[in-house]
Amino acid sequence: MLDKVTPSWIIGWGNLNQQAVTDAFLVQDEIAISGASTNESPSQRFVVVGDIWLSNRLSLFERLGMARETHQTNCELIALLWEKWGVDCLTELQGMFAIAVYDRAEKTLFLARDPVGGYTLYYTISGTTKWIAPRLKSLLSYHTQQLDLVALRDYLSCSFVPGERTMWRDVRELRPGMILQFPQQQKWYYWQPQEHIIGQDQNQSWHANKLRSRLDTIVQEYLPENEPVGVYLSGGLDSSCITALVSQYHDQPVHTYAIHFGKEFRNELAFSRLVAEHCQTHHHILEISLKQMWQQLPTAMSHLDDPIGDPLTVPNFLLAQQAKNDVGIIFNGEGGDPCFGGPKNQPMLLNQLYSNNQQQIENAYLLSFKKCAEDLPQLLRPEIWHQVKNEPTVFADDLFSSAQYLNRLMGINIKFKGADHILTKVNNITRSANLEARSPLFDQRIVQLSMEIPPEYKLAGAEEKAVLKQAVQDLLPETIIKRPKSGMMVPVQIGFSRYWQRKAKKLLLSKHSAIAPYLNQDIIKDFLNFRGDVWRRFGVKLWLLTSLEMWLRMNR
Repeated sequence: MLDKVTPSWIIGWGNLNQQAVTDAFLVQDEIAISGASTNESPSQRFVVVGDIWLSNRLSLFERLGMARETHQTNCELIALLWEKWGVDCLTELQGMFAIAVYDRAEKTLFLARDPVGGYTLYYTISGTTKWIAPRLKSLLSYHTQQLDLVALRDYLSCSFVPGERTMWRDVRELRPGMILQFPQQQKWYYWQPQEHIIGQDQNQSWHANKLRSRLDTIVQEYLPENEPVGVYLSGGLDSSCITALVSQYHDQPVHTYAIHFGKEFRNELAFSRLVAEHCQTHHHILEISLKQMWQQLPTAMSHLDDPIGDPLTVPNFLLAQQAKNDVGIIFNGEGGDPCFGGPKNQPMLLNQLYSNNQQQIENAYLLSFKKCAEDLPQLLRPEIWHQVKNEPTVFADDLFSSAQYLNRLMGINIKFKGADHILTKVNNITRSANLEARSPLFDQRIVQLSMEIPPEYKLAGAEEKAVLKQAVQDLLPETIIKRPKSGMMVPVQIGFSRYWQRKAKKLLLSKHSAIAPYLNQDIIKDFLNFRGDVWRRFGVKLWLLTSLEMWLRMNR
């Protein structure tokens, strides 16, 4: 029996079918709300519904001239701010939010999402009624079951669905930092990460000190009072520096969590233990077997909105289940690579020297994900490939902007891989365990600061994240600061070749499989038999396909 997604709020807007909104609270003729209480502004003109966590809540109340100790909810706070400043209040919010604001006087509905994409918001685009929810699965009964073929193509290339598309043809995702207004259906960005180099004549230390000051402030804002917290600790730079900062500023127990896949496989436990001992945390180590990986995949997929083909999804799910026994808030180091020039940018920087046209650069970017981009002409059925092969990618505008090349790559990683893969996964998986996630390195202020730092201080030759390393060098052992990026390698190649092959064949090659109408099963047979697997990448591709199949089965 698979876990069910926790019910969440849904809004119906437009030509409401009375049968569809029987159990909903009808605010006015144009809008119905189900699954959430409504919060009104003092004049009762504005009604606010949403998922909101704000790190600057107290300072916002102060700006409104209210006492620091207040019992108003975050929705009530935004109702107050909206009545005073309208949509401009969004630029004052620090944190994560996905909100809907109804203006009774103008009969207008606004949707808005936080600048970096910590929380999600989806809406249907077909029919005279628009349905809106923070969870894609909540909208299943309000749209057709037809796949968006371009989204399918992009998932196979990236292991997630980038941009406003979702896997469903009739549903879109509101982009981070965007406002959508009904009934006009106008949308615009109130914030996006933009290159704005500051202190070009300053040295790296100056930028590192500025970054450290901001990190100190943000981590302290994120910490709760009088309760323990957790940190996912791999032993890499990003999770280690967050562990060190949390331990330095928190006066309650700090729990850290690390994983490995058994003695047979390479792990980073020595590094995570070193940091845990250095920071004096309560350290927990979870061993995950390949049997568990396969068994828990359907449950993990059932908690995701769009499919994510990242092999770490299941370990993240199991780690969250363990952490919930100790804490209610879990920190992570996500954001270090996208914001500060991680090593995955290096292949694209080298490619720039040899590529001389837009098509080559776009193809190189898709190939840098090392998923199925090069297989698409054969993997997709001919009629499917014919429909999608000339559709533009969502990356082109950023890839060919006027920003410096590394900042272009970082901008894409923040806007798409960050929002559509990393933060969405963090949000879905932590909530499945009733945990709240905190990602300080993805805070809007860190993202903006990363775009102000000269590129040569982020990826300095062969040294990745140089400015971040300097900013936190006093917090961590030298071994952690100087170790090269290795990443958590999930042994899916061995998993499929030794343990999962028969089960995967039954799952993927059945004529009744959910992916059968779209994909060429002869190519999948080659993957399953590892024919031509020179670079040993078929395991990752098979996990991508298996995740998609499981996700589709959970959502049909």
